Amino acid sequence: MIAFKLAYRNLKGAGLRTWLNVIVLSFSFVVIIWQQGLLEGWNRQARRDKIDWEIGGGQYWHPRYDPYDPFTVEESHGPVPENFKAKIEQRVLTPILIAQATIYPEGRIQSVLLKGINPDQTILKIPTETLRIQMDEIPAVIGSRMARSTNFKVGDFFTVRWRDVNGTFDAAEAKIVGIMKTNVPTIDNGQIWIPMDRLCEMMQVKNEATVLVAAPESRDNPIRVDGWSFQNQNFLLKDITEMIRVKSISGSMMYILLLFLAMLAIFDTQVLSIFRRRKEIGTLIALGMTRGRVVRLFTVEGAMHGILAAALAAVYGIPLLTLQAVKGFAMPEISDSMGLAIAERIFPAYSAVLVLGTTLLVLAAVTVVSYIPARKIAKLKPTDAIKGKMS
Repeated sequence: MIAFKLAYRNLKGAGLRTWLNVIVLSFSFVVIIWQQGLLEGWNRQARRDKIDWEIGGGQYWHPRYDPYDPFTVEESHGPVPENFKAKIEQRVLTPILIAQATIYPEGRIQSVLLKGINPDQTILKIPTETLRIQMDEIPAVIGSRMARSTNFKVGDFFTVRWRDVNGTFDAAEAKIVGIMKTNVPTIDNGQIWIPMDRLCEMMQVKNEATVLVAAPESRDNPIRVDGWSFQNQNFLLKDITEMIRVKSISGSMMYILLLFLAMLAIFDTQVLSIFRRRKEIGTLIALGMTRGRVVRLFTVEGAMHGILAAALAAVYGIPLLTLQAVKGFAMPEISDSMGLAIAERIFPAYSAVLVLGTTLLVLAAVTVVSYIPARKIAKLKPTDAIKGKMS
């Protein structure tokens, strides 16, 4: 208790130097927590959007389907297994048929993927209800990115050409009946969504699918079917997980830099304090204070810099970070074309583990850095210290 009182008086007597160190440390607290919270918020948002818009509770893949190999699309569809049909009727599964096609927007040629989906499905957030319309043309829903690249608007007509399972080319007119705004580019870029029965008719197939999407509530009880492989959420979200991990590693450089600057400020302060107060230290030792207690006094002084900084960071950091969590962080428009699941605004997520972990880490680092220069006192002779000498 005496060490804390003396340390507080010494810090109070240092005046501006103490406040400068406290402000620098508090800035490190706030920036580190904000940066890590922003990455965690992005991670949660990206995973949630991928689940809601694309993967649901997991996907069953046709044995030849490989989303990273476009050459597998033509052969990667087959009859829906009997085990799946009851689940489809219960809307626990929704089949998707994928086919390659070519469209001609404004006289240009563009390769696309036609994706047939049941207009009555409720598993994914894709607005498939707009595909229920009956018309001679093929009703189509596209994403906002696709609309920008093709300059399509709702009500526009375009020509689409495809090849059926017999190798015969055919073409028809399609009409844009809906444009969806989604943060998931993998269901948007170069893709056109049309009714499942219409695509089956165009491809000359019956009740076939490439992928079946499971409802989120059925993700823990996958159906075992020969040939069809079930890909769970962890597998389908692996790209996002790896991307966030890489971003976290690069963000750690800023984390380390801020922590290093804070430790350097405390270290320099402690060295200067010991040098300027060498007569005081010698007097204290001569009056009976043990070297260990003197070392403890300077270590406590350094640790109290961290405690005061944490308190100051809470004063202005809590309102600032709360406002950021509510209002979000606006992402630049260029991020929309990066092929990543990034929303227009990212809302940081601050967990108790993040806040407490960062606080304890900074406090521990400051305490250790304060102890290093204080060790020199153990070698100090009281007579030399009173004379103003340092051994």
